[in-house]
Amino acid sequence: MTRPLSDEQPSGNQGRKVAARNRAALIAAAREIYAEHGLDAPLSAIARRAGVGQGVLYRHFPDRAAIGTAVLEENVRQIEKVAAADASDIVRILGVLTWHVTESTAFLGILHAHGASSRSGALAYAAALSKRVEQAVRARMPGGHRLAGHPDDLMIAIAMVSGAATGPTREHREHRARRAWRLLGVEVGPVRPYEE
Repeated sequence: MTRPLSDEQPSGNQGRKVAARNRAALIAAAREIYAEHGLDAPLSAIARRAGVGQGVLYRHFPDRAAIGTAVLEENVRQIEKVAAADASDIVRILGVLTWHVTESTAFLGILHAHGASSRSGALAYAAALSKRVEQAVRARMPGGHRLAGHPDDLMIAIAMVSGAATGPTREHREHRARRAWRLLGVEVGPVRPYEE
């Protein structure tokens, strides 16, 4: 694994590439730290896990909300990418979605926010992200699929699975998420991140 470089030390004309790698490393580290320690984990732990200084973290993400938003955006973007891929089917898409549910504590909140009141900007934002997930998954859902019946069935099922995906380790959360899908009678593909 390539260790991120400091934004201050780009070699040659590598500044933007280094900054992009550091940003990606910070998002991946935040996802891991949040999954292990919850959303209140210290930002310094995220910087350490990413292999960068706190100054680099704050240059990319000025506060806790900014890095949480970046994790959520990346999760949704991956689900949209897998749904848009030519070879994707609903089983594969649900596997990627389940990976994000079990890997990313921050992701769980948006899945439960569907239909939440839009009194605050954060809830409206969460509802918009939830809608993007729903649209991406629904676009690949075959007409006769178990979750295609009622318009609310898909997001209720995802909320139920994400609620079941609890536990001290990612493996435990994955086991519980797979059991929840089985209880709902829904087939899920390999639980892993989307790889192009």
